[in-house]
Amino acid sequence: MVGQSAGVKLASAGRAEGSHGSMTETTEDAILNGRVRIRQPARGYRVNVDTLLLAAAVEVRDGARLMEAGSGVGAGLLAIATRHENVTLLGVERDQNIASISRENVAANAMMHRIEIVTGDVLDRALNIGVFDGVFVNPPFDRDGEGRAPSEARRYAHVAEAPLDAWIAALADRLTGGAALTMIHRAAKLPEILAALEGRLGGVEIVPIRPRAGEAAGRILVRARKGSRAPFRLCPGLVLHDASGAKYTPETEAVLRGEAAIGFG
Repeated sequence: MVGQSAGVKLASAGRAEGSHGSMTETTEDAILNGRVRIRQPARGYRVNVDTLLLAAAVEVRDGARLMEAGSGVGAGLLAIATRHENVTLLGVERDQNIASISRENVAANAMMHRIEIVTGDVLDRALNIGVFDGVFVNPPFDRDGEGRAPSEARRYAHVAEAPLDAWIAALADRLTGGAALTMIHRAAKLPEILAALEGRLGGVEIVPIRPRAGEAAGRILVRARKGSRAPFRLCPGLVLHDASGAKYTPETEAVLRGEAAIGFG
């Protein structure tokens, strides 16, 4: 989880019923400086800085309909809905238990009229969800055999069963003309991402995310647009921590508290 300096605080623990009647231990946490409360599994993949950085980078226009692919417990959807009043969002999550928890989170934050959760695989072209004014995704970063093997509880969120090319192809088809796909990923995956975008989406913009000033970027935010022929743009980056590494920079703190967006200017 993001630390308390980013406005995230552990509130309580509880249990939620799983997809087959089993009980999942959960914690209740707050994001955006306490404006959004979420329940999430105590073990396995949990909401982190990447979730909030991605939500802050999504292009939001008045009246837009947006979709998150692999929406988890709904934290990214709720972060956007809380900061932007006149948008509606759809989250697609294939894990039935996680999707159930996300619906509870949407209800707990009184967002049922603006956020819908669909249980399904966003890579399934037969999934009948239509097209959107923007799509965003924090996909699994690794293929099987890459990096350190995660625990079984975290595997579905960390290890991709399909290549990046398949993700980008499927999500590009979910965009209306001129709409943008926004993604957060490891910086080392940029060549693969650019190759997958070729011929599908254009006007690619990249925001490097550096752990500290002067260090290489560990993450990147990528935005690409349907039908765009604009040239590639490498944008000013975001530095997460101060020189000590103990605190977030003021710019990052403002983003994590929901007080600022991440621009691609």
